[in-house]
Amino acid sequence: MNRNKIYIFLGLFFASLFIVQGQNLRQKVPIFEVLEQITKKHSITFNYESSLLSDVTVFPLSQDLTLSAKIKKLEIQTNLVFEKVSNLVYTISKTIKLCGYVKGSELQNSLMGATITSKYAYSVTDENGYFEIELNSQNELLTLRHVGFKTIERQARFFNLENCEIITMLVQHEVIAPILIETYLIRGIDRRNDWTTSIDYKRFSLLPGLIESDVLQTVQALPSVLSVDETVSNINIRGGSHDQNLILWDDIKMYQTGHFFGLISSFNPLMTQTASVINNGTDVSLTDGISGTIHMQTEKQINSKFNGIFGVNFLNAELFSNIPIGKNSSLQIASRKSLDNLIKTPTYDTYFDRVTQDTEAENNVFNVTNSNQEFNFHDASLRWLYQPTDKDIIRLNFILVNNDLGFNETVDLNNTLRTRRSSISQNSLAVGLNYKRQWNEKLSSTINIYDSEYKLEALNADVLSNQLQLQENVVSETSLQLNNLYNLNQWRLNFGYQFTETEIINLNDIDLPRFVRRDEEILREHGVFAQAWYLNPDNKFSVRGGVRANYLNRFEKLIIEPRLSIRKSIGKFIEIEAQGEYKHQSTSQIVNFQNDFLGIEKRRWQLTDNDTIPIIQSKQASLGIMYKRNGWLLDAKGFYKTVNGITTQSQSFTTKYEFAKEKGSYDAYGIELLCRKKYNNFNSWLSYSYMTNTYTFDELEDINFPSNFDITHSMIFGTTFSDESWNISAGINYRIGKPTSIPINDNEIVNNDVNFDKANNKRLPDYLRIDASAIYKLKISNMFRSEIGISIWNISNRENVINNYYRINEDDTVNEFSRFSLGLTTNAVVRFYF
Repeated sequence: MNRNKIYIFLGLFFASLFIVQGQNLRQKVPIFEVLEQITKKHSITFNYESSLLSDVTVFPLSQDLTLSAKIKKLEIQTNLVFEKVSNLVYTISKTIKLCGYVKGSELQNSLMGATITSKYAYSVTDENGYFEIELNSQNELLTLRHVGFKTIERQARFFNLENCEIITMLVQHEVIAPILIETYLIRGIDRRNDWTTSIDYKRFSLLPGLIESDVLQTVQALPSVLSVDETVSNINIRGGSHDQNLILWDDIKMYQTGHFFGLISSFNPLMTQTASVINNGTDVSLTDGISGTIHMQTEKQINSKFNGIFGVNFLNAELFSNIPIGKNSSLQIASRKSLDNLIKTPTYDTYFDRVTQDTEAENNVFNVTNSNQEFNFHDASLRWLYQPTDKDIIRLNFILVNNDLGFNETVDLNNTLRTRRSSISQNSLAVGLNYKRQWNEKLSSTINIYDSEYKLEALNADVLSNQLQLQENVVSETSLQLNNLYNLNQWRLNFGYQFTETEIINLNDIDLPRFVRRDEEILREHGVFAQAWYLNPDNKFSVRGGVRANYLNRFEKLIIEPRLSIRKSIGKFIEIEAQGEYKHQSTSQIVNFQNDFLGIEKRRWQLTDNDTIPIIQSKQASLGIMYKRNGWLLDAKGFYKTVNGITTQSQSFTTKYEFAKEKGSYDAYGIELLCRKKYNNFNSWLSYSYMTNTYTFDELEDINFPSNFDITHSMIFGTTFSDESWNISAGINYRIGKPTSIPINDNEIVNNDVNFDKANNKRLPDYLRIDASAIYKLKISNMFRSEIGISIWNISNRENVINNYYRINEDDTVNEFSRFSLGLTTNAVVRFYF
């Protein structure tokens, strides 16, 4: 036994001598030599500071090793960090140790439990607010978070790397409702406990057919939110017309929502960071929008570093920049411009044909030809944040939106060519100022002031009669609101006042024979509101109730509007909610004639006169239940809504009652269903809505008949895949055809007019659309990344009829004309982030 131990000992001794001798034979070499060998072998490049490696030596590496194995061995031998920037580039750096003390801005108290995260490391502050974290490079992005304080995002090089400095976190004064259901539809679309559906574009993945974060396209994926004519300027929420929606951009009311006269949103997607959709139980601080509210908001935090985005697609180029101005201020600027001046892509041509379809810009009267058709759009937006003290913050907003379309009309009169140019422009300009003061931990006040200007102008040249007609629709609105918020334990109380002055001008000017009509109306409205919101400590029960009193000076009319929202959790997986509201609005969009404004944007804004154009008032109630468990979400809601004060002119009649001018009401009730399953990187959902929407017009031949927005059945099925590199989405959009009226067979003309059967007793063919889109994300370096995306809209190229009308021909027969949705339409985008 002893002899065996001796043999083992001697064996180990000689083996160790062999290893030592081998190491002596394989001497260390400068790391530069090894890096040069790797560079030649694998065709890659190393970036580093020369002084960093001047004294570093390593053992030579076997050439048979893979690249990743070689990198790993070098990291072990040197304790250096080798970071892969791309497939061809690696950076070499030392690890950096960062330490500090995190404190609150107001009380200068140590913040325990603050999280500090980087790409590869994580740390939490102790009871003294102290933390330590190891970083791979000075360019690594650090994120500091703590509940109730503003998140700090900053590269490591902007911290004190020599000493443990004090890092101050600002109190988060902005009250944001916590998320109740994350990934309500897809990642980035959530349900919050303030009864809103929110969209966060920082976390947003992708929807079928879209490659831009277009808010007004995104909301149409929600149940009971759709567009009967496939535009963003005609969004119908629970059976209402588009003018019954309140559209806000950073608390500024906007009267124009679309570029390309409604095919894409007029709000730059790079500037808009979040959006909230409300269809019932509206907060009392909001007025107008009897059908729903879409509130878009820009970034609310002051940014500490510069970054930018440049992108181009088949329709436009876009630019966004985030510019820090000192420590307490930052500026965001964004702009878009159509590409028509440089190139007209197939996507542009498809959009142009859709906009001008069946209008004077496409087909003129006999003997008149159109030429030199031009269309362009652009927008610019600005948001400036300034925080002079921990208790004050100021926000300034600016937005400019412009659309221009023009074409030449030429006629041959007695062998002489006469040419005139017709044009239409749609513009918006708005400025907003928001100031918030945090008086103490419980009380804050916000003052919001805005001025919103809108102008629709058309110049119609009739070359046959040598006549020129000018039409204008101008809206100018100024508003001031004071909103006070008081937090007391589980209660949140807010009360305030709002003043709004709205002026609308409509002009019709004809040169031959001379005719001018200019209607100018002004309405001033005062509103006071108060609201109480209770949320129990375990977040199982919440109730919010309030009332808004509105006084319209011109009519000496007082309108009282109660609002109520209740939510209750039943166990861990079930939520029930009930909501109700009274609302009103004083503006609407009407159509006088189908050829107004060249027939392209026929609608004009009009103020109520409390007579022929009444004040629109609504009452709505809804009840819902939601079940969530193991990645499944089932949400069901029933609603009933009654709206009084609508007019036939505001309801987009194109068949029977096209020229009627009567007032009435509508009643809508229905069910909304959503089923969503989340599994790994996939989200699949099915949304369905059933609705019955009925008009009541006492002065018409047909007193009760289906609404033009009565889409009884609508359904969307979609699936989205999302990971670090890819966002892929595909889906099917189906709905029943909208109601329409048809002439009576064998008795189609009476008194030189089309003789229609009962109103809206038929429907257009069903609508079906299949879409898909994909975006690939590529990291170029630590400072640069890019995205490449493609979308296909209406893959099957189905001809969906979205509207129709009838006209009498010269031979006394009736012809039907139809307007169609977009056919197969592709788009692609490239974006660079820097």
